[in-house]
Formats: sequence, structure tokens, C-alpha cells
Amino acid sequence: MPERPTPALKAFSAAPFDRNTGRFFGLRASRSFSNARAIMRKFFTAVVLIPLGLIFVVFAVANRHLVTVSFDPFNSTDPSIAVTLPLFVVIIAVAIAGVAAGGAATWFRQRHWRRAARQHEVDALQARSQLADLRAGATASRYDPQRLPAPSQGGLYGQSGRDKQGATL
Repeated sequence: MPERPTPALKAFSAAPFDRNTGRFFGLRASRSFSNARAIMRKFFTAVVLIPLGLIFVVFAVANRHLVTVSFDPFNSTDPSIAVTLPLFVVIIAVAIAGVAAGGAATWFRQRHWRRAARQHEVDALQARSQLADLRAGATASRYDPQRLPAPSQGGLYGQSGRDKQGATL
């Protein structure tokens, strides 16, 4: 039986929902809820993609004249390496290249965190296995009388029979 949410959680959520079990108040989530969720996702996707597509088409129509992109810095009148393309193609290609370059730079800058995350994952796995070994040893030693500490021979004050100040007991 799933745990009921605490009163504090009830105050922050309209309907307590356990993501692990997919249950509301111990009841299985209905198909209508998942269908409504899919419909909302499609709606918001359409709300974003349709205006973006319209902006793209308007941009392409407004910038359809041809431009020559030259890669020869020394001869601008008759370049040896030149491409003639519509302006919107050039602008969109440069934007895509910029996004790719920014993503690659971000990916390279985050290598330290990825390496640390891999190391922490290995450390956590080792700690879990060590904990499992310790728990297995603790349950075994709990009932093993040979592993109990031996009683002290001299009473509470050690073998000499004296306290801290040296007095004989």
C-alpha cells in the first residue's frame, strides 16, 4: 500500500501524485489523465512550433535575394573560392554553426563535472558494497559468541587494580 502524503505536501500540490507508482491517493491513474497529458503536450508543441514555422517562412521570403559568400580575403573582385546562395540560407547556416559551436564548447567545459560524476558513481557503488558487507558481518557477529569482547581481568580499573590516582582498590 503506498504511503499517504503528509499534510505539508497536500498544501503544496493540488492532487498528491506518486510518480513511482503512478497513483493518486492509492488509486491507479486513469487513462484519461495520461490522454489529457498527451493532448496538452501536443497543444503546447503546436503553440510553439506553428509560430516558429511562420516566422521562418516570413524570414525566408523577405531575404531570398542572392548573395555571394567569398572565402578569398586577397581578391574580392574575382574570388577563387566563392558561393552564391540566398541570404536566408547563409543566415540560418551561420546560426546553426553557432549553436553547434556553442554546444561543443559547453560540452568541453563540462568535462570536469562529468568526470567527477563518474568518480562519485564509482565511489557510491563501492560504499554500497562495503555497507552491504558490513551489514552482513554485523548480522553474523550478532549471534556469534566468539566475536564478543573478552571480560576484563582486573575489574573496572584494569589489571593493576588501581584507579587514576594510583590508589589500591
